[in-house]
Amino acid sequence: MSPLLFSHFTATSCIGTGVDATLSALRAQRGGLAPCRFGDVRLDTYVGEVPALNAVALPPALSAFDSRNNRLAQLALEQDGFAARVREALARYGADRIGVFLGTSTAGVLQTELAYRQRDPATGALPPGFNYGGTHNPYSLPAFLRQYLGLAGPAAAVSSACSSGAKAFSSARRMLEAGLIDAAVIGGVDSLCYTTLYGFNSLELLSDQPCRPYDLARNGISIGEGAAFGLLERAGGALDGDAILLAGIGESSDAHHMSTPHPQGLGARLAMEQALASAGIAPAQVDYVNLHGTATRSNDAAEALAMAAVLPGTPCSSTKGATGHALGAAGALEAVICALALRHSLLPGGINTTQPDPALDVNYVLLNRDTPLRYAMSNAFGFGGSNCSLLFARADAVSY
Repeated sequence: MSPLLFSHFTATSCIGTGVDATLSALRAQRGGLAPCRFGDVRLDTYVGEVPALNAVALPPALSAFDSRNNRLAQLALEQDGFAARVREALARYGADRIGVFLGTSTAGVLQTELAYRQRDPATGALPPGFNYGGTHNPYSLPAFLRQYLGLAGPAAAVSSACSSGAKAFSSARRMLEAGLIDAAVIGGVDSLCYTTLYGFNSLELLSDQPCRPYDLARNGISIGEGAAFGLLERAGGALDGDAILLAGIGESSDAHHMSTPHPQGLGARLAMEQALASAGIAPAQVDYVNLHGTATRSNDAAEALAMAAVLPGTPCSSTKGATGHALGAAGALEAVICALALRHSLLPGGINTTQPDPALDVNYVLLNRDTPLRYAMSNAFGFGGSNCSLLFARADAVSY
């Protein structure tokens, strides 16, 4: 594939609002996970809650979209001048030439959960003010962004579980290569809700402490929330050396099991191999991998087998120990973290992990390293075997 310019990006999660705060937390190896106090949830687990979210209010004209998920989206859009950069692109290309492709897993399901608690006791009817299309429907997220930013190009919600935020990049790339758009707003948003907390608890996958990816004693995930966005454009003309390019994408669907990865990591391996092939680089050129690394026994074991087969010895870590697992937003959030790592020569160590599992044959980094990076890969692997690997590069490392 031809490299695409990842021209502007932003991220908001429990470790920070905007990229400066996110980078500061990564440099300090500071996590944002805390005992769960979300709503009236009573579970012995840790979550990554965005603290500033309760104060966000949507514009009155967009009140039909009011939900925790869309408020989180708006909070992130206004960081790092991102919304302003999109509006500048709108002036260059036109509203109908900018697409919107966003990943989410549960979207605004919290709004439906709250409405269900207020249903009519006699008829079971939901409250008359409840707006499923604007708040809960997965497409409410891209519909909200289109109106908020004044865009009119193709738009889609990608909902492939935990690979959603990464697969949004692939949807945008196909549209750009087909010539249907000139730029795309891509990313992912997922917010805390009862369905994911109690659902993962029923699967016995929640940890009772901050999650420990790849640790010998790892015992489950910590659910987080987050929003991350980027602007993808064709890479034309001279670029600054620290400009970030999307150099390769790999996707696979192993369909091994609804909630368990292929035990040999075959789908993950295919996605990583395709990302390398589409970028036209050798495995030895990859300097860092942001692992999917959820801290469950089976996920980390399967991904480690894929890493040993495709990128043996490559330095890697999972930043979910800091942010928690942001589900449908994880792929986008960790893509931005890879972009920050490349731009700032930071190889981020994974926090909370103290004793890497010796059975997992990977070069897992515990402490930050300040070192130049040329290529960084981000893995996002979802339920049902939906896998996506994104390969990013500094512009001064790529011929295009």
